[in-house]
Amino acid sequence: MGSDIFSKLAEEKIKQAAERGEFDDLPGKGQPLELEDDSRVPEELRLAYKVLKNAGYTPPELDVKNEIIRVEDLLASAPDEKTRYQALKRLNYLTLKLSALRPQSGIFQENGYGDRVVERLARPQGGPKKD
Repeated sequence: MGSDIFSKLAEEKIKQAAERGEFDDLPGKGQPLELEDDSRVPEELRLAYKVLKNAGYTPPELDVKNEIIRVEDLLASAPDEKTRYQALKRLNYLTLKLSALRPQSGIFQENGYGDRVVERLARPQGGPKKD
């Protein structure tokens, strides 16, 4: 019940402000809204990405992922072979860039663990440890 009163009060204030012309000089008036398509972002990450973006920070990995989405869309709607080829080259580049940006697991880099795993895998089953 309280929210109904609040909604009506808010609507009345907005109506009064519009009648006074307070919304006439807003930036982008008459232009279509630019809505973000976050449908390809996992639902559980959308809020976090939105907060980061609003704070002026987006991780490089997210920027590359967004560009990949744009290039995939271009590739799907490419009008000719040349455009498809260029989009495919760009997509390959971005895929490599994304794999380079992804953080590597620290467990393999700490305490020589990665070297020990490789050494163990190189030993024959049941063979003696090399020292």
